[in-house]
Amino acid sequence: MTFTEEIFAPLFSKKEVKVFVLRLDKFHPEIGGNKYFKLNYNLQKAKEQNHHTLLSFGGAFSNHIAALAAAGKKYGFKTIGVIRGEELNPDSNPTLKLASENGMHLYFVSRDQYALKENETFIGKLKAELGDFFLIPEGGSNAHALKGCMEIKDLIPFDFNYMLTACGTGGTIAGISLSLKRDQKVIGIPVLKGAEFLKNNVVKLKQLYFEEYGLREEKNNIEFEFDYHFGGYAKTTTELLNFKTTFEKETGVPTDRIYTAKMFYALYDLVKKDRFQKGSTIVAIHTGGLQGEASTALDLT
Repeated sequence: MTFTEEIFAPLFSKKEVKVFVLRLDKFHPEIGGNKYFKLNYNLQKAKEQNHHTLLSFGGAFSNHIAALAAAGKKYGFKTIGVIRGEELNPDSNPTLKLASENGMHLYFVSRDQYALKENETFIGKLKAELGDFFLIPEGGSNAHALKGCMEIKDLIPFDFNYMLTACGTGGTIAGISLSLKRDQKVIGIPVLKGAEFLKNNVVKLKQLYFEEYGLREEKNNIEFEFDYHFGGYAKTTTELLNFKTTFEKETGVPTDRIYTAKMFYALYDLVKKDRFQKGSTIVAIHTGGLQGEASTALDLT
């Protein structure tokens, strides 16, 4: 089964580029999108270490939290999601509701507490209250995630020049970077405002991968475009929503307004601005996240 499909637009013909979508939203119906790849080796490591419970962190609309809950249910792990926002509950939106329905224990904390997600003392308190667990970082981004995301490229059965992906924590783009040939580049479209921190995140994640797996090959093949966040995470504008509607009608590819609609908007805009050389082949990664599209609680700015 192929997961790549070409999309067409007069703009692409005019600029003489070919554009394909890698439909990771179709790759695994339950876990879905890039999250399958980020979680795969984490689950293997948890099993090797005889852990029965997985804990991770996420916001109200976290695709990672929804995917982790589904993975736990499928592979027999208990799951705990530490959720940013003590005012929330399992029925606050479809993402949290889905996670809860898949058996995840949702543990809501204040934003100040959530900021301690990498603090050893805070992690110790969570273990004292919730029991032992295998910790997976926010967004699933760690060395094991990079190992999994290196396999995304294997789903593309042809040569290409560029890959595009939406970015949250940087794990997916870091893993893809490690898998590319020297003459290929991956462009990240951060969905958070003020996401310049991703540059350092990627460096740290690669270092963790090198330390864990004993492999080292530095590649300067990542570029970020920071101007397509539309106000910040889980925020949107009328312009983005209008593009989303038109894009879906013309291509038949469903999107979510948190990640993929922003990435596809950036793709069209970058093509329009001659970001890519004539004759280029571009692969846009559909990272999934469609479960969050049923929400009506997103910010329109």
